Amino acid sequence: MSTIKDVANLANVSVATVSRVMNSSDYVSEETRAKVLNAIEELKYKPSSAARVLAGKKMMSIALVVPDISNPFFSELARAVEDVAQKNGFSLFIGNFYNKNTREKDYIKSMSNKYIDGFIFASSTLTEEDIDTLIKKEIPMVVMDRAATIGGCTVIKCKNYDGACIATNHLIQLGCREIAHISGPGEFVTSMERLKGFEDTLKSHGLYNPSLISHGDFTIDGGRQAMRSLLNTHPNIDGVFAANDLMAIGAMKELKAMGKEVPRDVSVCGFDGVQIGDIVEPGLTTIAQPIYELGSLASQTIIDATMGKLNSKDTYELDIKLVERGSTGKMRV
Repeated sequence: MSTIKDVANLANVSVATVSRVMNSSDYVSEETRAKVLNAIEELKYKPSSAARVLAGKKMMSIALVVPDISNPFFSELARAVEDVAQKNGFSLFIGNFYNKNTREKDYIKSMSNKYIDGFIFASSTLTEEDIDTLIKKEIPMVVMDRAATIGGCTVIKCKNYDGACIATNHLIQLGCREIAHISGPGEFVTSMERLKGFEDTLKSHGLYNPSLISHGDFTIDGGRQAMRSLLNTHPNIDGVFAANDLMAIGAMKELKAMGKEVPRDVSVCGFDGVQIGDIVEPGLTTIAQPIYELGSLASQTIIDATMGKLNSKDTYELDIKLVERGSTGKMRV
């Protein structure tokens, strides 16, 4: 493999001159520039990653930092981010920190010191300190649905509050009157917005009961545990709105284990619209986010920012829709 020194020797110039040509410096004559470029072509020289970093060049790499890649929402999101990145000639690195704040900080520190031109965060633990670290290094960032709305960066999310209102109204229209909510962790913006939509909708119909709310952790097992706890205190629950699809699936599994039939006895609605919801039986009614569009927009936005094409720090809020499947149905009279 050729080195920059080999190029310099072949062109009969200094290594510094080769570097200036590679950096499009004006302080090189056209004759010298031509010799260097010919030497680069003849030797098929490609600068190493380290050399490009030292030269201040873009590495054409972005990072997607997620709390749990095993959650199908994030794997589907990552696919969209990668598709757009590849079309633009960018590489994608994925940091999976399993909801551990210290591990996320390690990713930010190591990646920003090496080869990442921009970050996409789908994280609830991103702090002002983390944002400041990247701003000082002039590394652009986009924060996604779960991340807190922090100044200094672009935010891309869906209409969580509206989706929760639609889900809750759907259960009410089916005849449900004792409706429970399995919320996500309280520190997540998505959890708070979806909980607020659920509460406001039930209050407007005179059906609100705070004891019908149980907190989960966005996993199937978390949904099962929350459903078990709710049924122990409210055995006549006839509707469940879970803050994500995995918890809704967990709730359906627990309902079956406790002798309840979905949707004959209890209607269940989730939120996200991940593909697994169409596979389970009965199929899961859900508030579908445009996951691919979220990932595509985040990827194109961060790429544009790294190329200096984007300066504004906007907030994008994408629409959602109700997808009705077999897990909800008219209540028996």
